[in-house]
Amino acid sequence: MADRTIHIKGMHCASCVANVEKALQAVAGVERASVNLATHSAHVHGTKLDDAALRIAIEQVGFAVAEGNASQHLEEEDGRVERRRMWLAWAGTIPIMIWMLPMFFGHGHHYMPGGMFAHDGGMVLLSGLVLFWPGFATLRSAWRSALRLAPNMDVLITLGTMAAYVTGIVALAGHYVELPELANFGGLAGMIMAFHLTGRHIETQSKGKASQAIRKLLTLEAKEACVERDGEEAHIPIDALAPGDIMVVRPGEKIPTDGEVVSGSSRVDESLVTGESMPVKRAQGSKVIGATINLEGVLRVRATRTGNDTFLSQVIRMVEEAQGSKVPIQALADRVTAVFVPIVLVLALVTFVSWLVFPQPLGALAAWMARFLPWVNPELGWVALALHAAIAVLVIACPCALGLATPTALMVGSGLGAENGILIRKGAAVQVLRDVDVLVFDKTGTITEGRPGVTDVVPAEGVEADELLRVAVALERNSEHPIAKAIVQEVKDRGIQSHPAEDFAAVTGGGVRGVLDGVDVAAGTDALMSKPLPDALRSAREKLEQQARTVVRVVAGERELGLIAVADRIKADSPSALQQLKELGFHTVMLTGDNETVARAVAAEAGIDDVVAQVLPGDKADKVKQLQAQGHKVAMVGDGINDAPALTQADVGIAIGTGTDVAIESGDIVLVQGSLEAVVRAVHLSRATFRKIRENLFWAFFYNLVMIPLAMAGALHPLLAEIAMAFSSINVVTNARRLQKVDLRTGKRHR
Repeated sequence: MADRTIHIKGMHCASCVANVEKALQAVAGVERASVNLATHSAHVHGTKLDDAALRIAIEQVGFAVAEGNASQHLEEEDGRVERRRMWLAWAGTIPIMIWMLPMFFGHGHHYMPGGMFAHDGGMVLLSGLVLFWPGFATLRSAWRSALRLAPNMDVLITLGTMAAYVTGIVALAGHYVELPELANFGGLAGMIMAFHLTGRHIETQSKGKASQAIRKLLTLEAKEACVERDGEEAHIPIDALAPGDIMVVRPGEKIPTDGEVVSGSSRVDESLVTGESMPVKRAQGSKVIGATINLEGVLRVRATRTGNDTFLSQVIRMVEEAQGSKVPIQALADRVTAVFVPIVLVLALVTFVSWLVFPQPLGALAAWMARFLPWVNPELGWVALALHAAIAVLVIACPCALGLATPTALMVGSGLGAENGILIRKGAAVQVLRDVDVLVFDKTGTITEGRPGVTDVVPAEGVEADELLRVAVALERNSEHPIAKAIVQEVKDRGIQSHPAEDFAAVTGGGVRGVLDGVDVAAGTDALMSKPLPDALRSAREKLEQQARTVVRVVAGERELGLIAVADRIKADSPSALQQLKELGFHTVMLTGDNETVARAVAAEAGIDDVVAQVLPGDKADKVKQLQAQGHKVAMVGDGINDAPALTQADVGIAIGTGTDVAIESGDIVLVQGSLEAVVRAVHLSRATFRKIRENLFWAFFYNLVMIPLAMAGALHPLLAEIAMAFSSINVVTNARRLQKVDLRTGKRHR
């Protein structure tokens, strides 16, 4: 199987999208093609894809393929072109509007500066300049799509403007030959085109702002790196970096690429990856991510990934793919837009014929509307009124709003997610997550930290906790056992100073012993000790063991020092995150391979509703399937490695990781931050994005369902109809951009 992302020039309406999709899906080997109007791109999936055949298919329906990853350049180019066309159109339209003012307000069409001949000739000349210069691309697009029997929105604009323009030519010719009297709408043609091009320009600008997240990601990468070469430092372009290079990163500089700290210690701003503003500590052995910012000390970093393999490159690729994917609810809009233009053409013809066949009732309606709508003029005559209404129908209809409703919201949502460490791989997950009622969690590394840590320190009577830990670490620092490493890390975190014990020895199944400051010391089980555990400590140990803790007893000579409990600790934010998820309406389940006692202890502490213990990694998918068979919509949250089958089986797979360790290919949604708080944010993002999609689709459908009948009834001036059409598309894009103001911690808008 293969995938292609193709950037396309010339698409500007939903009908264009439908035509390109249809052409691509007809190419041999293509199984699925998804075209996105907002990103000017097509995503093609299939077997043995022929790039030349794909290009030919696109060109045959009147569009061009842009080379490389050119979405940003297409936006900039479209912006320049649309802006130039808009100003040229207004240069010819402003004189038209000034000239037509007496007629537009108060029905003063009997008075025209320069007389009627000059007026008719001026309208034809000025509108002709607008239509055939800045508006020529629209006319050409309409002609090409009509020849292919795949009409797009430009056909509607062209028919509307040309119908109006022809009335101007007829009126002008009437000064020379005897012709039926017909109202001159010639000036209206230029005005409609000017407003159309203005709407196109504003829409292009709005789409550019909606996709700013991708542009921001593209600018984050460092331009050069300082590397060690032959014992000296050298500055090289970022493209010249290779895995294994040692980079020197000073305070305030960007880390050039993904790597591992070889020496040095510092705090690093990773907010672009996790969305968290607090810097994180990075020292020898720590992994770092390219484009994050070193804030304090000097770091020497070994490059591990470069070029397209870096984490940032993967994020950009994933966001682009998400923006090019489709949400299931969009299927209805796609079906409508596929037949939209032909239906509107039929409605315009029906409108024209109806005004001619039923002049009396429709004329009475026009006379009634003229009482409160100044642009309705029942004195124009039946043919003029019929043309007026038909032109309004043609230019009021807007398939663009339907085509932009979903992709713009998904574009903004996926960009917002990327800025907050939430990577949406499949747009469908945004909709499906809304219907999920059960959240299934892996335990190790998801709810817990995935490594042993000290959970409790219980000193004996008269002993300080620091003393207990100091003796324990003097022994454990010589051991490679995971429990020993947990105690060493705890002492390091507390800043306790200690020196190693002498005569160190490990006792199989018992623990460790040695000599510290001339005193025999030991840490481990009762089997290693000469005296029984005191009653007070025995009670404490029993309680800790009931909570699935591993308990280490520490003694010095004949003196009992106390107990240290070690377990895979629950992440600090897991309980609060799980509580928030319950408040959002989710039922929580934990799947784990641990025994029942450990599993229930963790679940009780974290606040999990149900537990399924002693489940092998390969059986987790079956447990998810059982929940689905019970009628539940299930989202699986796991580390994306051994949970891959369950993530795939779930209705929504949420892979959770940390930094460069995140498994990009494992879930429908990937959380960069290894925290369940990120799951809460992902839910808020999904719901907010889908809410915008529904709002956009509602307004797009509502607009067309209301405005087209009004235009057919003659209640809309064609110029106002064109303004309304442009506004409908702009409104959809602007509404999607409001997503950027959502606080993902609460799901509410920032004040």
